[in-house]
Amino acid sequence: MISSIIFILILAAAVGLFYRSARTIRRNIFLGREYDSETSTSEKWKTMLRVAFGQSKMGKKPVAALMHLFVYVGFILINIEVLEIIIDGIFGTHRFFSSLLGQVYFVAINFFEILAVLVIVGVVIFWIRRVALRVPRFWKPEMKGWPTMDALNILYIEVILMGALLVMNAADQSLMNMNSEDLVAAGLSKYDIGMNGTFYVSALISKFLGSDPQLLFYIERTAWWFHIIGILAFLNYLPFSKHFHIILAFPNTYYADLKPFGEWDNMASVKKEVDLMMDPDADPYASGAEEEEEETQTFGAKDVTDLNWKQLMDAYTCTECGRCTAVCPANQTGKLLSPRKVMMDTRDRLDEVGKNLDRTGTIEDGKALIRDYIRPEELWACTTCNACVEECPVMINPVSIITDLRRYLVMEESAPPQELNSVFTNIENNGAPWQFAQADRLNWSKE
Repeated sequence: MISSIIFILILAAAVGLFYRSARTIRRNIFLGREYDSETSTSEKWKTMLRVAFGQSKMGKKPVAALMHLFVYVGFILINIEVLEIIIDGIFGTHRFFSSLLGQVYFVAINFFEILAVLVIVGVVIFWIRRVALRVPRFWKPEMKGWPTMDALNILYIEVILMGALLVMNAADQSLMNMNSEDLVAAGLSKYDIGMNGTFYVSALISKFLGSDPQLLFYIERTAWWFHIIGILAFLNYLPFSKHFHIILAFPNTYYADLKPFGEWDNMASVKKEVDLMMDPDADPYASGAEEEEEETQTFGAKDVTDLNWKQLMDAYTCTECGRCTAVCPANQTGKLLSPRKVMMDTRDRLDEVGKNLDRTGTIEDGKALIRDYIRPEELWACTTCNACVEECPVMINPVSIITDLRRYLVMEESAPPQELNSVFTNIENNGAPWQFAQADRLNWSKE
């Protein structure tokens, strides 16, 4: 009874803390402007099922894709066993589902144990790739410090949690194989679940745990508490980690913009002015007195609140895998641009804005995403080839943020590079990017 009360208090505290962190992230995301996807609902569901559930964009790197599949499927399905642990913790039962499922229960647990081993194998290979082989995309400048530590923490945590699960099952296996009389004499009658079955993976571990029922009981209970408290602690680690993508990948792919890469949105205010210029019969003042005064709009984006909420969700969804940066032609030629850094900087700035809002009630702190986090040199290095968008496994679009920031530099600050100023001048004067008049452009054809 006392253990159930303690468990319920720990569970409630963990869920409450996670809810508060998730609510803060949701609040931060919706600090952005409105976003309206033109994709149909059915297409959104198909995209989410294909990309988030089906991992369809992971296949370009087969080894990483297979290992990620092990970890992903293991993480999802082993949570069924976690559900049983939670039920046992609340009601003081032991292996609640065993009496309901019969021998099917042992089949399920054996399957989960195989997945646990595959998770450990996948994590070890990820560690080797990251630390021993030092795959270049994991060691870019933006990955120094916390990002690398965070990635390694996740690997260590997953191994420890899977190990605790297997040790728990191993001790339980030994207890279930004992005579009912011995279990009753030791006060452990609940470990006799009344059926014969074997956990084949953990049975290999149970050989090293001895045969003393009291020792096995303490090992099982220690591993049980360690595993579930570790799960709850990891749940509250997620909002501060790049691993939060395991939650946000699903809504992020659902709301993804499926328009062809490179198709930009026109700014409504600019389009309106151009339409008026192109229509000689239009009267810009026809409904002036009747229309409400429009809110002053910033051209492009200076700070995170000028971006739309989908772009901000992209930032929180970033897995920091570095596939985008690895295929970026600007980064490959030594330029400052790293699409992954753009997403990380956007998330860091958004976190800072959220903390300012909690502390002072205002988002103003004299800083901005441009220059304080992302330098103009990074933005102008982008060729808008969309290689990063194509490569991202969770359909993040760094190019949309880059172009919005560049729009601000051009349309608000008139601060493009000198080369672009010359292009703008030529377009204005000659109707083309080149430095000669329209009348001369077809002279070559006369010869």
